[in-house]
Amino acid sequence: MKCSQINANINEQGYLIHIEDWNEDIAMHLANLEGITMDAIHWEIIYFVRKFYMEFNALPKIRILINAIALKHGKEKGNSQFLARLFPKGSVAQKIAKISGLPKPIKCL
Repeated sequence: MKCSQINANINEQGYLIHIEDWNEDIAMHLANLEGITMDAIHWEIIYFVRKFYMEFNALPKIRILINAIALKHGKEKGNSQFLARLFPKGSVAQKIAKISGLPKPIKCL
């Protein structure tokens, strides 16, 4: 399905079909659809996950993501509760993958 608002093909669940179509405008649109207003830490997470995916052809496990956040921002932000507040209502892993323009995770990140 073509989403004319973001000029990209998305599947029925709202994930980009071609990850190379991703850009920040698309990410902002997908985040808005999820009720998320992107700020600096959201972008750090999105770019971390995209870089990890491009290097390893897999999404990072949630523990890797939490540890990366904790290293940069401390334990008050490096935990699953903080991630759940950033990406509320539903699967954190799925929302991060969707906004990052990456495939839907089979399991949790």
